[in-house]
Amino acid sequence: MNQVINTTQPLSILYQDTDLVAINKPHGLLVHRSMIASDASEFAVQLLRDQLGQRVYPVHRLDRKTAGVLLFALSDSMNSIMQQQFMDGAVHKSYLAIVRGYTPDELTIDYPLRKDDGNGVTGVLQEAVTHLKTLQQTEVPLPFGKHTTSRYSLVKLTPTTGRMHQLRRHMAHILHPIIGDRPHGCNKQNKLFKEHFEMNTMLLHAQQLTFTHPVTEEPITITAPFQTEFGRMLGALFGDTI
Repeated sequence: MNQVINTTQPLSILYQDTDLVAINKPHGLLVHRSMIASDASEFAVQLLRDQLGQRVYPVHRLDRKTAGVLLFALSDSMNSIMQQQFMDGAVHKSYLAIVRGYTPDELTIDYPLRKDDGNGVTGVLQEAVTHLKTLQQTEVPLPFGKHTTSRYSLVKLTPTTGRMHQLRRHMAHILHPIIGDRPHGCNKQNKLFKEHFEMNTMLLHAQQLTFTHPVTEEPITITAPFQTEFGRMLGALFGDTI
């Protein structure tokens, strides 16, 4: 089940100039129409186009379940330039996630992933690297299995490659899956959060993008505040320590 999106409210614009615009994408909103998500009727491209009254071009992608900074170009030529920046690794991306268990203080996950084009995983291995930094750990009185408490970590994830579902697959690989992730996460933890917190959102937030503006050549940093559900779960798990 995907989180219901309230499209009666305008999208939150984080940055806008004559060439680019960035929004804070809600959890559950597709970037654009997809054959693998035929149940969706609203898309970020369509909503932002109607909101601004002009055509917009998504220069990168976020998973449907991921919230946070999503950047668009306002012309086809700028779209090509910014897509090249992403391909060249010239755009710095950072995410926050709430994951199962206590993660290491810092870790570089260098684990190739089989190519996934949205229609299934192929046999082709692609380089995939993610840097992890643990920001906070918590143990809460929430029974799980044979344990009387549950442990979680808030982590900062910085990918240096851009493979499909990279962060989700990397965190599953090191046995610290992102809460709310399906199918890469822990179904028992997801069920626990749904029953105890009435939460069915994936707790992954695209916090920040940093890049050099192609026209002005100035450094641009765009930061997205937490969407409601991510903020609620931070409070429930970590309290006032964040």
